[in-house]
Parts: sequence; C-alpha cells; structure tokens
Amino acid sequence: MIPITTGPRLRPTLDAVPGYTPARMPAGTAPVHRLAANESPYPPLPGVLERLAATSGDANRYPDPGCRELTAELAARLGVPAAHIAVGTGSVGVTQQLLQIAAGPGDEVLYAWRSFEAYPVMTRLVGAVPVQVPLTGDERHDLDAMAAALTERTRLVIVCNPNNPTGTIVGRAELRTFLDRVPSDVLVVLDEAYVEFADDPDYPDGIELYRDRPNVCLLRTFSKAHGLAGMRVGYAVAHEPVAAALRKAAVPFGVSQLAQDAAVASLQSVSAMRDRVAALTAERARVFAGLRAQGWSVADTQANFVWLRLGDRTAAFADACAEARVSVMAFPGDGIRVSVGDALDNDQFLRCAARFGASGTTAEESR
Repeated sequence: MIPITTGPRLRPTLDAVPGYTPARMPAGTAPVHRLAANESPYPPLPGVLERLAATSGDANRYPDPGCRELTAELAARLGVPAAHIAVGTGSVGVTQQLLQIAAGPGDEVLYAWRSFEAYPVMTRLVGAVPVQVPLTGDERHDLDAMAAALTERTRLVIVCNPNNPTGTIVGRAELRTFLDRVPSDVLVVLDEAYVEFADDPDYPDGIELYRDRPNVCLLRTFSKAHGLAGMRVGYAVAHEPVAAALRKAAVPFGVSQLAQDAAVASLQSVSAMRDRVAALTAERARVFAGLRAQGWSVADTQANFVWLRLGDRTAAFADACAEARVSVMAFPGDGIRVSVGDALDNDQFLRCAARFGASGTTAEESR
C-alpha cells in the first residue's frame, strides 16, 4: 500500500534558502520615485526600439540558441575569442550557471558580505555552503580575510566589483595580489555588473586580468548602463573550458531573440551609452555630496547607487522613504541602498533624507 503523505517530497536544502524579497513599493496610485532596483532612469539607447519592433514579428519562432550575432559583437568589441563568451539571462542567470558547473553539495562558495543578495540563495540551491567574509569598516572587500578563508572545499570565489550594495571597489594591485593567492583550480568570478560606472583610476581592467588566468571569469550585464533590465541578458567572459561548461548549463532558448537583438543594437550605440553614464555619474556625485552635507556617512561609491549603513534605523528610514513615495532597497538590520535616478527622483530622495536626519530622528521628532 502506498503511504499517504501531505504532499510531494521536496529537497530539504530549500528549508535553508532565503527567499528573494523585492523592494517595498509605496501604496496608492500616485507616481513612485523608483530608486530600489539599480535600473537606468533612461529609456533604451537609440536604435534599440527600432530593432525590437523589427524582431517582434518573429515572436512565434525560437531564438538563436547560440546567441551568435551577440557573441560575435561582444568578441569584437572586447578583443576576446568568441569561444570565451557565454550569454545568459542577465548576469544573475549566468551566476546560477556558474554555481551549477563549479559547486555541489558540501562545497564552499566564498564571497564578501554584505554583497549581492542572490549569492547565498543560489549557493544553497545547489547544496553548497556559503562562506561570507565581513566587509571592512569602510565597506570594502577584506581580501586578506577572504584569502585566509580559502579551504580545500572552496570551489568558487566571487568578487563583486563594484560591490552591490556598498558601491565600493577592489583596486588593481590588491586584486592581482589576491588572485595570485587563490589556487589555480578554484574558479574566481569577477562580478562586474556595474563596471561602466566605475571611473576611479585604480579600478582594475577585468579583461586584462582574465587573459592569463584560466581560473578567472568576468560577469557583465546589459541591465544597468545599457538600460535593458527588462530584457534579461548578460554574459560571462572566461577561458574555453569554463565558457563551454556555462553554455551546457544554460536553459535552452533562455535568452529571447528580442533580448539578443536589443543587446546588439545597444552595443552599436555605445557612444550614447557613455554619455548617459556620464550624466548619471554626475548625478551620483551630486547625491553623494548632498548626503554628506546633511551629515550622513556614505560609502564611497563607484556604481549607480549609494549605500547608507543604518543598522537598527533601517526600517524607520525605509518607512520615511515610502511616505515620500520613494522606493529604496532596505536590508533589515544593515542599511539602505538607493539607486541614482534622474534629477527629480534624486531631489525627492535628498529631501526625504534631510527630513529624517542623519541622527535618525525626523524633523518633527526633533522639535
């Protein structure tokens, strides 16, 4: 007799997997200042919408599973072999593929913390053990501590550069030194989702670092600077064994033809993209300076967002933002990440921050 159960048996691993919590959206129908998801405040680049319109008529057809046109365009622009590129559904989709090819039950995945909130989720989904190394006091990767945390079980190391959510970077010399300390059979992923916004002269060239290091893989995306967050397309650059394994682990036809064509058109409008990045980094500097003038302690940022370490004041600040109809990304007990938007969005956020006060009390409460 078949035993009666309460439902299908699922993997026990899921019990330890934290679910993804989207940013809180203010209630009501009034317009919201969307500063939670690190999206571009600008529409797709010139030529992209026209390419999408031309492609949309073929929605009844499967996309090119090899993403050949996009791969060729990327290879030419980056100066790397086409065989070293693997395309996926955003950099987060490629991250999931990296975990599938490199780590399994009992293996360790090493990264700084706090960093991208998807890392522990995806690590536990493959049955691996997340090893989280605390950031330094100035919100940067502690590479010495990360090197000390390497063990025989380490299979994957992730360096988010610039780091999400703090926006801080790992410099050129310190990253080279760290890479030299990692065993050659451990895969190191440089997550460069925000690479286009980094203008610090000390920011390392990931492409040059990967060239003579077969265990180094770069992750990049079209979701941020290229303004294609809704298209879900990103890519990895890695030596052929890793790139080939990533292509094996990809969901068949996962990257739509619309996404592929939009990405190609966006690459062909790279000068316009750079103009938009320049405009956004100018707004970033204005928001950063405005917060500092209000008395806030703000981490030096090289991404398209700012980070406020608020601790137990995080929830109250998020509530204040929601009341001002500003959507921000709150990490309970840690802090708030605020995307840089257009001038109107940023002004509203700065007004909200001023009312709340760097001391943690609202203007009304301080009277």
